[in-house]
Amino acid sequence: MHRPASHLLNRASLLLLLPVFAAGCGTETDGRASGGSGDAGGGAMAGAAVPAAPPLVPGPWELAIHNARVVDGSGDALFTGGVLVHEGRIVYVGPLDPDTLGADMVGESMDAGGRVLAPGFIDAHAHGDPLQTPGFPSFLAQGITTVLMGQDGGSPRASALAGVMSETEALGPWTNVGWLAGHGTLRMESGMGYAASTPEGRERLAGLVAQAMDAGALGLSLGLEYDAGLPADAEELARVGEEVAARNGIIASHMRNEDADKVEASLAELIEQGRRSGARVHASHLKVVLGDDPALADRMLAQMEAARAEGIEVSADVYPYTASFTGIAILFPDWARPPADYDAVRNARRVELADHLRARVAGRNGPEATLFGTGPYAGMTLAEAAEAEGLPYEEILVRLGPGGARAAYFVMDDGMMVRFLTADHTVVSTDGSPVMGHPRGYGAFSLVIRRFVVEEELLSIEAAVRKMSGLTADLFGLSDAERVGTPRGYLRPGFAADMVLFHPAEVVDMADFEEPHQLARGMHRVWVNGVEAWGGEAGAERGPAPEAEGGPGQVVRRR
Repeated sequence: MHRPASHLLNRASLLLLLPVFAAGCGTETDGRASGGSGDAGGGAMAGAAVPAAPPLVPGPWELAIHNARVVDGSGDALFTGGVLVHEGRIVYVGPLDPDTLGADMVGESMDAGGRVLAPGFIDAHAHGDPLQTPGFPSFLAQGITTVLMGQDGGSPRASALAGVMSETEALGPWTNVGWLAGHGTLRMESGMGYAASTPEGRERLAGLVAQAMDAGALGLSLGLEYDAGLPADAEELARVGEEVAARNGIIASHMRNEDADKVEASLAELIEQGRRSGARVHASHLKVVLGDDPALADRMLAQMEAARAEGIEVSADVYPYTASFTGIAILFPDWARPPADYDAVRNARRVELADHLRARVAGRNGPEATLFGTGPYAGMTLAEAAEAEGLPYEEILVRLGPGGARAAYFVMDDGMMVRFLTADHTVVSTDGSPVMGHPRGYGAFSLVIRRFVVEEELLSIEAAVRKMSGLTADLFGLSDAERVGTPRGYLRPGFAADMVLFHPAEVVDMADFEEPHQLARGMHRVWVNGVEAWGGEAGAERGPAPEAEGGPGQVVRRR
């Protein structure tokens, strides 16, 4: 049971809040919080009724919100109440009668109208460049107030990370931004490049991991399916993991292979890295490519549960779509990818290359299941591009080369995705960016509310919010003041006033694969560090332009 920090409230305040938290106690079972809402749609949601009483936290307050259905990020049952905000932090959560506050003590008093008030959402796996699009409206419109970047093994260099953080902070992003250090980037910086691991190279790489985390990175990301990550062996993964563990960070891994016949071995490799290094490990965008067997999903979740029983902290994030999105290099054989000279390979082994690409695409649901998001054929499927050019589809790929485009691949099963997203110890991510040609960057969190909470009741609102805030904060260390300074992820005294206000039934993800850059609707208000960053009724949003600077967001650094 989580309670307000005792150093922020006196004994009388704690006694005042006891009925609130007693009413909010519940346990999560199969993704739903007992004692929580019976109607996930929002308007008729049950909430623990608590008597309104004046808070005993001295004012003034910049913001007071009352008459809200408070979902605090813990997974406990929602309750009717409100919050008080001072200097960017929450100073009170509980029953709130605005008439007792005194008009001269409140900058803005807001009647929530029975809407859900929740912690700002945290995107466990985001992409983008806050120096190019600091406004981040695609995230804010979903209620995302903190984005974690440096994913899949790619990040600023260790020697540049501190500067990037400072530059971002000076620019003023509209969301909070944190980084992981990218293993692939640091491997190139170490001089190992695409070569096999060596003892000397491992030590140089480990030193760069330490440097990046000491500069503020929250952990390390891996991209073991990508060129710079492919050569990493067990010794290398254990060694870099030791540096992460020594700094209480997390390793987030784009695993080596997510295909149905290899994903269990890839997950075992991640767990072994945690076992040998002592670091917390996390599977990025957990999924199965070209698999639809529920038993496989259950075996993978059982792998993770067995590891946790052993004392290895393992978790995952999931986005709620059945298409992935990455470079077309994943279709090419290793011998045609960096560090190979592609032009030389194409000239010497063109027939062999075409045969490989034809078989690879055919085994991934055919050319109709590959939708280009960038490059000369953006918006077309591989089949459509081939028809337009009058060429075999493999020839289109041969001409483009492994670095020629990025694409969406419709290769995942909906039932398995649902199983992963609703499991214990998984959180929600977008794996998206403001410019990506995939709707997940504009709609993932809103889709979870619309589909999983409102339409299909696969998650209670309390469980969904936990997967989008508190649990993510716990996994990445954002809820720990000793590690990051200002804690985030919960509606609790002392925590950053990152908050969202919405009716679940009004939340709609608008983006699709034909129009992937449509902003989500339904977030009534979004606050970042106590400052309103997004607001408006459905269809009339108000927020920053992508290039807007001077926002209230902060850089989240590991201390």
